[in-house]
Amino acid sequence: MIQIESIHKSFEGKEVLKGISSTFENGITNLIIGQSGSGKTVLMKCIVGLLLPEEGHILYDGRDFVSMKKKERKLLRREMGMIFQSAALFDSMSVLENVMFPLDMFSGYTYRDRVRRAQFCLDRVNLIDAQDKYPGEISGGMQKRVAIARAIALNPKYLFCDEPNSGLDPKTSLVIDDLIHSITEEYNMTTIINTHDMNSVMGIGDKISFIFEGHKEWEGTKNDVFTSTNERLNNFIFASDLLRKVKDVEVGNIEG
Repeated sequence: MIQIESIHKSFEGKEVLKGISSTFENGITNLIIGQSGSGKTVLMKCIVGLLLPEEGHILYDGRDFVSMKKKERKLLRREMGMIFQSAALFDSMSVLENVMFPLDMFSGYTYRDRVRRAQFCLDRVNLIDAQDKYPGEISGGMQKRVAIARAIALNPKYLFCDEPNSGLDPKTSLVIDDLIHSITEEYNMTTIINTHDMNSVMGIGDKISFIFEGHKEWEGTKNDVFTSTNERLNNFIFASDLLRKVKDVEVGNIEG
Protein backbone atom coordinates (compact mmCIF):
# COMPACT_ATOMS: atom_id res chain seq x y z
CA MET A 1 0.00 0.00 0.00
CA ILE A 2 1.13 3.52 -0.82
CA GLN A 3 -0.27 6.56 0.98
CA ILE A 4 0.32 10.14 -0.10
CA GLU A 5 -0.48 12.91 2.34
CA SER A 6 -0.87 16.61 1.44
CA ILE A 7 1.62 16.58 -1.44
CA HIS A 8 2.70 20.04 -2.65
CA LYS A 9 5.05 20.63 -5.55
CA SER A 10 5.99 23.90 -7.26
CA PHE A 11 8.18 24.94 -10.19
CA GLU A 12 9.55 28.50 -10.37
CA GLY A 13 6.95 29.72 -7.92
CA LYS A 14 4.01 28.05 -9.68
CA GLU A 15 2.22 25.47 -7.54
CA VAL A 16 1.57 22.35 -9.63
CA LEU A 17 0.38 19.97 -6.89
CA LYS A 18 -1.89 21.50 -4.26
CA GLY A 19 -2.12 19.23 -1.24
CA ILE A 20 -3.06 15.92 -2.85
CA SER A 21 -3.81 13.01 -0.54
CA SER A 22 -4.81 9.47 -1.47
CA THR A 23 -4.31 5.80 -0.64
CA PHE A 24 -3.34 3.24 -3.27
CA GLU A 25 -4.25 -0.27 -2.13
CA ASN A 26 -2.42 -3.42 -3.13
CA GLY A 27 -4.01 -6.09 -5.29
CA ILE A 28 -6.02 -3.59 -7.37
CA THR A 29 -5.30 -1.26 -10.28
CA ASN A 30 -5.15 2.36 -9.13
CA LEU A 31 -5.55 4.80 -12.03
CA ILE A 32 -4.55 8.46 -12.09
CA ILE A 33 -6.35 10.43 -14.79
CA GLY A 34 -6.60 14.07 -15.79
CA GLN A 35 -6.13 16.52 -18.62
CA SER A 36 -2.69 17.41 -19.93
CA GLY A 37 -1.14 19.88 -17.51
CA SER A 38 -3.34 18.77 -14.61
CA GLY A 39 -0.37 17.60 -12.55
CA LYS A 40 -0.81 13.83 -12.78
CA THR A 41 2.61 13.22 -14.34
CA VAL A 42 4.29 15.36 -11.69
CA LEU A 43 2.39 13.41 -9.03
CA MET A 44 3.62 10.10 -10.44
CA LYS A 45 7.20 11.41 -10.51
CA CYS A 46 6.90 12.46 -6.87
CA ILE A 47 5.56 9.04 -5.86
CA VAL A 48 8.43 7.17 -7.54
CA GLY A 49 11.05 9.62 -6.26
CA LEU A 50 12.07 11.33 -9.51
CA LEU A 51 10.89 14.56 -7.87
CA LEU A 52 10.66 15.47 -4.19
CA PRO A 53 7.67 17.46 -2.94
CA GLU A 54 8.17 20.60 -0.87
CA GLU A 55 5.51 19.43 1.57
CA GLY A 56 3.78 16.19 2.41
CA HIS A 57 4.55 12.52 2.92
CA ILE A 58 4.76 9.47 0.65
CA LEU A 59 4.42 6.28 2.66
CA TYR A 60 5.35 2.88 1.26
CA ASP A 61 3.76 0.45 3.71
CA GLY A 62 4.39 3.00 6.43
CA ARG A 63 7.90 3.98 5.30
CA ASP A 64 8.17 7.68 4.50
CA PHE A 65 10.02 8.02 1.20
CA VAL A 66 10.38 11.79 1.55
CA SER A 67 12.34 11.64 4.80
CA MET A 68 14.56 8.71 3.78
CA LYS A 69 18.27 9.03 3.25
CA LYS A 70 19.70 8.41 -0.23
CA LYS A 71 20.79 4.84 0.61
CA GLU A 72 17.35 3.98 1.98
CA ARG A 73 15.64 5.31 -1.12
CA LYS A 74 17.93 3.24 -3.32
CA LEU A 75 16.97 0.09 -1.44
CA LEU A 76 13.28 0.92 -1.70
CA ARG A 77 13.56 1.45 -5.45
CA ARG A 78 14.54 -2.20 -5.76
CA GLU A 79 10.99 -3.00 -4.69
CA MET A 80 9.56 -1.00 -7.60
CA GLY A 81 8.82 -2.02 -11.17
CA MET A 82 8.27 0.57 -13.92
CA ILE A 83 6.59 0.41 -17.32
CA PHE A 84 7.40 3.48 -19.38
CA GLN A 85 5.26 5.23 -22.00
CA SER A 86 7.62 3.94 -24.65
CA ALA A 87 8.64 0.40 -23.85
CA ALA A 88 12.19 1.76 -23.31
CA LEU A 89 13.84 -1.49 -24.33
CA PHE A 90 17.51 -1.70 -25.25
CA ASP A 91 17.70 -2.17 -29.02
CA SER A 92 21.08 -3.89 -28.85
CA MET A 93 19.83 -6.54 -26.41
CA SER A 94 17.65 -9.53 -27.14
CA VAL A 95 14.23 -9.81 -25.53
CA LEU A 96 15.64 -12.21 -22.94
CA GLU A 97 18.59 -9.91 -22.19
CA ASN A 98 16.23 -6.96 -21.73
CA VAL A 99 14.23 -8.85 -19.12
CA MET A 100 17.42 -10.03 -17.45
CA PHE A 101 18.79 -6.48 -17.18
CA PRO A 102 17.35 -5.61 -13.72
CA LEU A 103 18.31 -9.07 -12.49
CA ASP A 104 21.88 -8.51 -13.67
CA MET A 105 21.96 -5.12 -11.97
CA PHE A 106 20.27 -5.79 -8.65
CA SER A 107 19.90 -9.49 -7.89
CA GLY A 108 22.41 -11.86 -6.40
CA TYR A 109 21.19 -14.77 -8.53
CA THR A 110 23.53 -16.98 -10.50
CA TYR A 111 23.49 -16.55 -14.27
CA ARG A 112 21.43 -19.74 -14.66
CA ASP A 113 18.87 -18.54 -12.11
CA ARG A 114 18.66 -15.12 -13.79
CA VAL A 115 17.93 -16.79 -17.11
CA ARG A 116 15.27 -19.00 -15.51
CA ARG A 117 13.60 -16.05 -13.81
CA ALA A 118 13.60 -14.00 -17.02
CA GLN A 119 12.17 -16.92 -18.97
CA PHE A 120 9.48 -17.39 -16.32
CA CYS A 121 8.47 -13.73 -16.68
CA LEU A 122 8.44 -13.96 -20.47
CA ASP A 123 6.28 -17.06 -20.27
CA ARG A 124 3.91 -15.16 -17.96
CA VAL A 125 3.33 -12.57 -20.71
CA ASN A 126 3.19 -15.27 -23.42
CA LEU A 127 6.44 -14.28 -25.12
CA ILE A 128 8.81 -17.12 -24.33
CA ASP A 129 9.07 -17.95 -28.05
CA ALA A 130 10.37 -14.43 -28.75
CA GLN A 131 13.24 -14.55 -26.24
CA ASP A 132 15.97 -14.56 -28.89
CA LYS A 133 14.48 -11.77 -30.99
CA TYR A 134 15.46 -8.09 -30.75
CA PRO A 135 13.01 -5.24 -30.01
CA GLY A 136 13.10 -4.06 -33.63
CA GLU A 137 11.89 -7.49 -34.75
CA ILE A 138 8.67 -7.52 -32.70
CA SER A 139 5.49 -5.42 -32.67
CA GLY A 140 4.79 -2.48 -30.38
CA GLY A 141 2.35 -4.54 -28.35
CA MET A 142 4.92 -7.28 -27.90
CA GLN A 143 7.47 -4.68 -26.82
CA LYS A 144 5.07 -3.50 -24.10
CA ARG A 145 4.67 -7.09 -22.92
CA VAL A 146 8.45 -7.44 -22.75
CA ALA A 147 8.48 -4.23 -20.68
CA ILE A 148 5.94 -5.79 -18.31
CA ALA A 149 8.06 -8.93 -18.02
CA ARG A 150 11.11 -6.80 -17.20
CA ALA A 151 9.12 -4.77 -14.67
CA ILE A 152 8.12 -7.87 -12.71
CA ALA A 153 11.49 -9.63 -12.98
CA LEU A 154 12.53 -8.60 -9.46
CA ASN A 155 9.10 -9.51 -8.10
CA PRO A 156 8.32 -5.92 -7.07
CA LYS A 157 5.85 -4.88 -4.39
CA TYR A 158 4.99 -1.72 -6.33
CA LEU A 159 4.32 -1.38 -10.06
CA PHE A 160 4.13 1.98 -11.86
CA CYS A 161 2.80 2.30 -15.39
CA ASP A 162 3.13 5.56 -17.34
CA GLU A 163 0.66 5.58 -20.24
CA PRO A 164 1.18 1.84 -20.93
CA ASN A 165 -1.22 1.89 -23.91
CA SER A 166 0.34 4.86 -25.66
CA GLY A 167 0.69 4.20 -29.39
CA LEU A 168 -1.20 0.91 -29.31
CA ASP A 169 -4.37 -0.02 -31.20
CA PRO A 170 -7.53 -0.61 -29.10
CA LYS A 171 -7.36 -4.41 -29.28
CA THR A 172 -3.73 -4.54 -28.16
CA SER A 173 -4.48 -1.99 -25.44
CA LEU A 174 -7.08 -4.34 -23.98
CA VAL A 175 -4.50 -7.14 -23.92
CA ILE A 176 -2.03 -4.92 -22.04
CA ASP A 177 -4.74 -3.77 -19.59
CA ASP A 178 -5.83 -7.33 -18.86
CA LEU A 179 -2.23 -8.42 -18.39
CA ILE A 180 -1.42 -5.62 -15.94
CA HIS A 181 -4.65 -6.25 -14.03
CA SER A 182 -4.14 -9.99 -13.76
CA ILE A 183 -0.49 -9.65 -12.69
CA THR A 184 -1.51 -7.08 -10.07
CA GLU A 185 -4.01 -9.50 -8.57
CA GLU A 186 -1.75 -12.52 -8.92
CA TYR A 187 1.21 -10.94 -7.11
CA ASN A 188 -0.88 -8.65 -4.86
CA MET A 189 1.14 -5.62 -5.96
CA THR A 190 0.36 -1.96 -5.44
CA THR A 191 -0.13 -0.86 -9.04
CA ILE A 192 -0.51 2.79 -10.08
CA ILE A 193 -1.32 3.62 -13.71
CA ASN A 194 -1.09 7.07 -15.25
CA THR A 195 -3.41 7.05 -18.26
CA HIS A 196 -5.48 9.01 -20.79
CA ASP A 197 -7.13 5.84 -22.09
CA MET A 198 -10.85 5.84 -21.27
CA ASN A 199 -11.05 2.15 -22.18
CA SER A 200 -8.60 1.50 -19.35
CA VAL A 201 -10.71 3.60 -16.98
CA MET A 202 -13.87 1.65 -17.81
CA GLY A 203 -12.10 -1.71 -18.04
CA ILE A 204 -9.67 -1.95 -15.13
CA GLY A 205 -10.40 1.15 -13.03
CA ASP A 206 -10.61 -0.54 -9.64
CA LYS A 207 -9.83 2.86 -8.14
CA ILE A 208 -9.63 6.13 -10.06
CA SER A 209 -8.16 9.43 -8.92
CA PHE A 210 -9.10 12.39 -11.13
CA ILE A 211 -6.61 15.25 -10.91
CA PHE A 212 -7.73 18.73 -11.95
CA GLU A 213 -5.47 21.79 -11.86
CA GLY A 214 -3.20 20.29 -9.24
CA HIS A 215 -5.73 18.97 -6.77
CA LYS A 216 -7.70 15.74 -6.39
CA GLU A 217 -11.07 16.60 -7.88
CA TRP A 218 -12.73 13.18 -7.57
CA GLU A 219 -12.01 9.61 -6.50
CA GLY A 220 -13.97 6.40 -6.95
CA THR A 221 -14.30 3.18 -8.96
CA LYS A 222 -15.16 2.62 -12.61
CA ASN A 223 -18.73 1.90 -11.50
CA ASP A 224 -18.90 5.15 -9.54
CA VAL A 225 -18.01 7.03 -12.71
CA PHE A 226 -21.45 6.39 -14.19
CA THR A 227 -23.32 7.86 -11.24
CA SER A 228 -20.94 10.74 -10.53
CA THR A 229 -22.42 14.24 -10.50
CA ASN A 230 -18.98 15.87 -10.72
CA GLU A 231 -19.26 18.08 -13.78
CA ARG A 232 -15.51 18.30 -14.40
CA LEU A 233 -15.12 14.53 -14.27
CA ASN A 234 -18.09 14.03 -16.59
CA ASN A 235 -16.78 16.58 -19.07
CA PHE A 236 -13.40 14.84 -19.10
CA ILE A 237 -14.54 11.22 -19.37
CA PHE A 238 -17.73 11.63 -21.39
CA ALA A 239 -16.34 14.17 -23.82
CA SER A 240 -17.82 12.38 -26.84
CA ASP A 241 -21.53 11.93 -27.56
CA LEU A 242 -21.01 8.17 -27.82
CA LEU A 243 -19.59 7.92 -24.32
CA ARG A 244 -22.39 10.09 -22.95
CA LYS A 245 -24.89 7.67 -24.47
CA VAL A 246 -23.03 4.78 -22.81
CA LYS A 247 -23.35 6.59 -19.48
CA ASP A 248 -27.07 7.16 -20.00
CA VAL A 249 -27.56 3.44 -20.68
CA GLU A 250 -25.51 2.42 -17.63
CA VAL A 251 -27.34 4.86 -15.35
CA GLY A 252 -30.63 3.51 -16.66
CA ASN A 253 -29.52 -0.04 -15.86
CA ILE A 254 -28.50 0.97 -12.35
CA GLU A 255 -31.76 2.82 -11.68
CA GLY A 256 -33.81 0.02 -13.25
